[in-house]
Amino acid sequence: MLMAYASVAAFFLVAIGFIVGSMVFGKLLRPNNMYPEKLETYECGEAPVGPAWFNFNPRFYIVALIYIIFDVEIAFIYPVAAVFKRWVDQGSGIFALVEVLLFVGILMLGLVYVWAKGDLEWIRSIKGDPRGVQNTQSRTKPAVPIVSALVPEAAKGALAQGAE
Repeated sequence: MLMAYASVAAFFLVAIGFIVGSMVFGKLLRPNNMYPEKLETYECGEAPVGPAWFNFNPRFYIVALIYIIFDVEIAFIYPVAAVFKRWVDQGSGIFALVEVLLFVGILMLGLVYVWAKGDLEWIRSIKGDPRGVQNTQSRTKPAVPIVSALVPEAAKGALAQGAE
């Protein structure tokens, strides 16, 4: 019985030996001359600009999560589609179809919820912003009034005179 696992154990030992041997061989061959330019953060050959740690807009993560959810949906539906003809022949075709439609319906309900909530809007406008359509779902408020931030002082005087 244990002899059946001998090939697996031998394969495991060869794999571990290959990894350890490669690391030791690399350590012996590579040069070890660190200098300041070599220790800098690598950004495609360009000198780094600004800090390496900054916050991403959460919308990147929301879109990525929605993509992953629908990608996993395809992974779950593919096996059903692969054996659907056999299930129809066995008389379970309607059950499988209803099951898949229910699964897709639940995911579509989630997509409609996210869409209605406004989380798929790439740029949310601020309430009262003259540059875009009002969005009542916006959770951010400007620190200064938008109009006074956009219009220079000289133009405000001209606008006030023109209105009279």
